[in-house]
Amino acid sequence: MSPHYDRPWISRVYENLPDFGVDLYVGGREGASDVGLLRANGISTVLNCAVNLDFNYVSQDDEISHDSGVGYGPAQIRYYKLGIVDGPGNPDTMMLAGYFQLKGALEQILPDKPSYPLRERGNVLVNCRAGRSRSVALVSLFLHLHLPQEFPTLADAIAHVRVKRELRPDEWDSTPKPMLIAAAERSAAWARLIEPEHDCAEAALA
Repeated sequence: MSPHYDRPWISRVYENLPDFGVDLYVGGREGASDVGLLRANGISTVLNCAVNLDFNYVSQDDEISHDSGVGYGPAQIRYYKLGIVDGPGNPDTMMLAGYFQLKGALEQILPDKPSYPLRERGNVLVNCRAGRSRSVALVSLFLHLHLPQEFPTLADAIAHVRVKRELRPDEWDSTPKPMLIAAAERSAAWARLIEPEHDCAEAALA
């Protein structure tokens, strides 16, 4: 359990995601930094959407930077980074970018080359510092757009993720933050313009 919040370090919010066959998780910094926990839950991919938090999953350096002495190389976890502020200050397009980054992480197939040693396709974790706001907004946006029959509105998806993430009703006014919900709403509209199939799915529900 997290020392700061009375909920699991990571929470499975959707099992066997259609078209991908993997589970989708939401979590905070404690869970995202625990490689043993990630592996135990079959998580091979992490999308960190917190601008004020970073991880280093590299277990064996390929090379060392001459300037800083910091090592770099392949990581134990496939890692994507999106820097969103938990509050005002984000261009709305950053939430839209997060949707496509998460979609890309699920769809991306790495080449069979030595420079891409981690090619397994496992479960996916989206995290922020506490797994309460930024990650909840982004995953809800994805579920709403990817599964419109199940989550016809963004609010439906948020309600689902709140329950699965074990967010208490007394904190729902800030989980996610209202401006992040508004950004997700606008991003959903933009995504439908970019990917017309979302319009078709929405029309079928009418």
